[in-house]
Amino acid sequence: MNQRYRSNTTASIGIADVFLVVFVVLKLTGVIDWSWWWVLSPLWIAIGLFVVIAAGISIVYKVKRPRKRKRDKQ
Repeated sequence: MNQRYRSNTTASIGIADVFLVVFVVLKLTGVIDWSWWWVLSPLWIAIGLFVVIAAGISIVYKVKRPRKRKRDKQ
């Protein structure tokens, strides 16, 4: 029995990834004389945006989530 498995996932590359690869290639070939901090800046920017968006989502989630009330025992 021969079974075929199909995957519907696709891989894509973002604009930050393109810039990162271009900057690294240009740095390694000596075309640009930038600091490695600037060469890797597309990576830092993408990570920073992810952190900001994740923090924003978690703040909105915590604010919108209904709170459970404690009943006073008397």
